[in-house]
Amino acid sequence: MSWSQIYDPLGNQVYSTIVAALPIIVLLGSLAFFHIKAHWAAIWGLIVALAVAILVYHMPAEMAGKSALYGALFGLLPIGWIVLNVIFMYQLTNQAGLFDVLQKSITGITTDRRLQLLLVSFCFGAFFEGAAGFGTPVAVTAAIMMGLGFKPLAAAGLSLIANTAPVAFGALGTPIVVLAAVTGLDLQALSSMVGRQLPFFSVLVPFWLIWAFVGFRRMMEIWPAILVAGVSFAIPQFLVSNYHGPWLVDVIAAISSMGALTLFLKVWHPKAVWTSTSREGATVSYAQAEAGAVRHGFSRAQVLKAWTPWAILSVLVFAWGLPQVKELLNGLSAPRFPIEGLHNLVVRVPPVVTKPTPEAAVYVLNWLSATGTGILIAAIIAGVVMGLKIPTMIQTYGKTLKLVRFSLLTIAAMLALGFTTKGAGLDSTLGLAFAHAGWMYPFFGAMLGWLGVALTGSDTSSNVLFGGLQRVSAEQLGLSPVLMAAANSSGGVMGKMIDAQSIVVASTATQWYGHEGEILRYVFFHSLALAALMGVLIMAQAYVYPFTMLVVR
Repeated sequence: MSWSQIYDPLGNQVYSTIVAALPIIVLLGSLAFFHIKAHWAAIWGLIVALAVAILVYHMPAEMAGKSALYGALFGLLPIGWIVLNVIFMYQLTNQAGLFDVLQKSITGITTDRRLQLLLVSFCFGAFFEGAAGFGTPVAVTAAIMMGLGFKPLAAAGLSLIANTAPVAFGALGTPIVVLAAVTGLDLQALSSMVGRQLPFFSVLVPFWLIWAFVGFRRMMEIWPAILVAGVSFAIPQFLVSNYHGPWLVDVIAAISSMGALTLFLKVWHPKAVWTSTSREGATVSYAQAEAGAVRHGFSRAQVLKAWTPWAILSVLVFAWGLPQVKELLNGLSAPRFPIEGLHNLVVRVPPVVTKPTPEAAVYVLNWLSATGTGILIAAIIAGVVMGLKIPTMIQTYGKTLKLVRFSLLTIAAMLALGFTTKGAGLDSTLGLAFAHAGWMYPFFGAMLGWLGVALTGSDTSSNVLFGGLQRVSAEQLGLSPVLMAAANSSGGVMGKMIDAQSIVVASTATQWYGHEGEILRYVFFHSLALAALMGVLIMAQAYVYPFTMLVVR
């Protein structure tokens, strides 16, 4: 028997919204204020979500339980699978003694910590976001930043801040492709519209990143390099999204940004070099830094060997993200398991959708095409190239599994919470509260995307959750549905840094598990402020000339 979602179970929109927010309040409050370990915070949040879904929203208990199970399975594969294998790769490079070589080779490009952060977290991270998404960029860049000597909080928090502007075009454009599917809007129109919103932030975010690290004055000391990194990313992002499509936007923009910044640093250097890995410290003159720099002394062959594992990882992750490769691997092994008692039995109803729509609940065990499998294969190949024996790699994998066991439990519990709130309609209740904003809706529409990613951990999931609502609300208010659907994805990228899943990935990559609350407090202001700025841009595009000229009709 099917069950239709109810979005105002208490007959009062305010009270229903407060109750719908309880699971998120428990989860984030436990992390940020009560310093509860992440896996327990996620479990308590899940318990509250189940209670609200069953007792307040009257979702059948069996459906609520199966929604949680469905989410937990999705948390383990593909997301937990990515985290496990990225950390395995990191452990192998450490075991072979090559991570130290890689770290020192980066200092060969620049000894300035601000510029190292820009290269690794923004430029290199954007490539992994474009190729794989789903936590891969934060896992990789946070691990590298730790290897460079950054403190865990800085490595985790700054990697999260950097992973914003590329997110809407992550995983070869998956969020935009899905947004077009759920809204029925033209794919190229949506790609173009997002590509006229995010480039502003692709220039802003590198400046914001360095400001968050060392403050405004120290940021301005390297403004030419920051501008090169941002503009060389923003221009390809605009051109590819508007004249090609959403698929290769981040990959091309990231390669452009990495290449442009590296070449620029060969002819330009800051007068003062920041040598500290924290906000506290002092600069030295470029001449002093050069005189005091310890040359790594490694041969070109040694440096090449140190970078080879990450080059292999980049190639395989990119290949695994290609639709043709995914289709081939799914054809070899991707059994589908409809969740009995849940599949097509939960019905979303207007005004969230235009007509009653059954929700599919099919778990695809796509272990072969999952990004984490590509990372595992890359790690094994890299291990062989580095000269590690198979028994050593097996032993290292066991140690890695032990290291990330609580992180995997946390990710599973958090996705279980997210799928429960989505299945019961709690997320839609929160979304409808934003949709009642009237002429201010363009601002709150962007904030709705931010909320969606903060709740689900994915720009793709947020687009599935709220894409239809954005179109319906826009048409009712006489706004461009393309603008507001795109705003959901563009606003959503700012929520990526505070979603609990990404925070756990960052804490795991920096081996700082148990400090998720500190990471959340570190990034929350940045997330909210950038989301509000995106809301202001969407308002301008809706009402203010010449920004209205940027709207795709």
